[in-house]
Amino acid sequence: MHIRNHDNTFVRQFLARSKRSGLCLPGCALAAVFTFALVARVYGNTGEDVALYLTESAAVALALEDNPGLAAMQLRYEALLEVPSQAGTLPDPVVNLNAMNFPTDSFDRSQEPMTQLQVGLTQMFPFPGKLGLQEEAASFDAMAAGYSVDEMRVQLAKNVKTTWWQIYYLDRARDTLQKNENLMRQFISVARTKYETGKGLQQDILLAQLELSRLMDQGIQLAALRRHQVIQINTLMNRPASDGVSLAESVSLEMPGLPGESELYNVAESQRPTLKVQETNVEAARSRLALAEMDQYPDFMVGVTYGERSGDNPPFMGGSRADLLSVMVGIEIPLYSGSKQSRAISQRTRELARSRYAMLDEKNTVRAAISAALTDYQRSQDQFELLGSGIIPQAQQTVQSMLAAYQVSEVDFLNLLRSQMTLFSYELQYWQALSEARQALARVEAAVGEGAFYE
Repeated sequence: MHIRNHDNTFVRQFLARSKRSGLCLPGCALAAVFTFALVARVYGNTGEDVALYLTESAAVALALEDNPGLAAMQLRYEALLEVPSQAGTLPDPVVNLNAMNFPTDSFDRSQEPMTQLQVGLTQMFPFPGKLGLQEEAASFDAMAAGYSVDEMRVQLAKNVKTTWWQIYYLDRARDTLQKNENLMRQFISVARTKYETGKGLQQDILLAQLELSRLMDQGIQLAALRRHQVIQINTLMNRPASDGVSLAESVSLEMPGLPGESELYNVAESQRPTLKVQETNVEAARSRLALAEMDQYPDFMVGVTYGERSGDNPPFMGGSRADLLSVMVGIEIPLYSGSKQSRAISQRTRELARSRYAMLDEKNTVRAAISAALTDYQRSQDQFELLGSGIIPQAQQTVQSMLAAYQVSEVDFLNLLRSQMTLFSYELQYWQALSEARQALARVEAAVGEGAFYE
């Protein structure tokens, strides 16, 4: 099996889709240009695709490009953009065609002077200001839908990143497990050699074999967990669930420094799309309240009708009968204001208050998410540094010392085994701390609404 880093057909298709798409976060277009350096396909001996080689940023770019849920949200937003123009336009006029005052004895148009064929046009005119408020409310609805698309991008990127780092941890855990299985086989060999020379116990061999079996069982569980995470990330990227995924093994171990909570709160209030959704909902509710108040004023209807007549006037008047022109003006009277318009005002007032409380609740939720993610990040960062610089080197020295002492029968096998399994546990915690720190960082980015607030 080999890795082909430049699948030109795949790259061209990806870049073409990126140019057509409007579903990228700020900077995603630039990321798409360099995606050929981040994504490669892994090929078997037959040349068929068996896995996708992914970096974290490439996985996010693919998800933002192809996720069907995001595409559906984008189309909903584009559909709502068509509503304001409709809401701000006058109602369609009504054309009337009438046959008036025909005598039933003969149906002769010239028999009666008021018999006529009419054509008319009627137009409703809402009270000045109503159409503008309807268009304004619809515009705010469309704007909120646009921010909802941005929020889904943020959440999608977060989900992809957290899943990617979970897979990364599972890969490192499996590598660590394999290394410990090899060490355990060496322990079995050492214990068997000592037993055969009469310097060891058979129970040491059995104990090491039992521990090896337990490690193999852990390997089975890790493989299943990884498969579940691969299914999830494939779903987010709109790829077949059965496709394989191979992650880049080399990642930066540097932990970026983050601003304080207050600064992150301020960034979130200006950048987080879900807060903009709530702010826009408040504006839409305010416009609808103003429209409900305007509904107390009457709408107008204007109509014009032209009637064509046949026949002649009586002899003393002379000449043919003249056609008739009629003009009509109607005014809508809010006769039931107490049970209709007043109740609508009360409804919209409460909806505005609800929107304001929802905005306040969302701000509190965002702040809590920032604080929680920041706490998790700091804890994982501290644990990662402590394990890497202190605990693991000390545990490695302990195992080496124990192994040397066991070979000369100064330490029993159980203590050697315990020291090795302790080291194994610390190594797993090391990679888990890295993964959890990066996942917490992704949650901080999502809670704030952008990823460019740290160095």
